Amino acid sequence: MRLSTKGRYAVMAMADLAKNGRGESGEIRAVSLAEIAARQEISLSYLEQLFARLRKSELVKSVRGPGGGYRLAKAAHETVVAEIVLAVDEPIRATRCVAHGSPKGCMLAGERCITHNLWEDLGDEIHRYLAGVSLEDVVMNRTGQRRRNVEHPQAVGVAA
Repeated sequence: MRLSTKGRYAVMAMADLAKNGRGESGEIRAVSLAEIAARQEISLSYLEQLFARLRKSELVKSVRGPGGGYRLAKAAHETVVAEIVLAVDEPIRATRCVAHGSPKGCMLAGERCITHNLWEDLGDEIHRYLAGVSLEDVVMNRTGQRRRNVEHPQAVGVAA
């Protein structure tokens, strides 16, 4: 299972926006796609396509004029990675069947393959994980084990 470039780049760009969308004194500022493109090494034209979808899904707001660009539509801790991936039309699934949850399978006769439920469950787990990770978590490097350590800190040292 591999997330496509579209989903990965959208998350990278949104994380960049979350990290750089505040000025030195903490005020919210618009970030240009050119800035994001340069920092993340993503094509500007590709970012424009992604941000059109992110704007349509109301995850970002555009700001026109001098100093214009984009800002997050809601706080970084309220925006989850799954929303971003789905906004750029990237299904979060691991099966090779056409539609998630479809009774029609991927086999020639239309039945599901023997491992279909395994891959469907994996896709559900991936979605559940991404739905539990906010942009703030990504920017603050609180993902995976690092996140669990923050939520459930363990005492360090030897028990007496």
